[in-house]
Amino acid sequence: MSSPLRIVHYRATSPSFVQRLGPYKIESLVAPEDERAATAYRVCIEPHQTTGVSYHKVAEEFYYVLSGSGTAILNGEPFKLAAGDFLRLPPGTTHGFVTQEEELVMLDFHTPGSRPDHDVYFVGATPEGFTVKE
Repeated sequence: MSSPLRIVHYRATSPSFVQRLGPYKIESLVAPEDERAATAYRVCIEPHQTTGVSYHKVAEEFYYVLSGSGTAILNGEPFKLAAGDFLRLPPGTTHGFVTQEEELVMLDFHTPGSRPDHDVYFVGATPEGFTVKE
């Protein structure tokens, strides 16, 4: 039986778990031991980057743009992004991002939870740092 959920208060000054995965800088906002039905990340993509195209077989994904701008490519269709924009991606939606002059910073939520080594699949080559397993 799993332990009860605990309250998580993540402060901007809290030590964090940050991974560099290809063009992504992914900061986990909930520690793996505290995850249950969802995962939460702050995702940064530096200027002049194009990410790989990925999808999730199980997880629904939500992005909220905190700052910067870029383009999301969802199922091959471009969507311009700016601060305040929101995206909902049903399972199976292929997605990638392109940045121009600005860094793109987003909150990223998955339900059920998804980590870089769980329920992440790539169209084409798997970027450096990702491990694909069921």
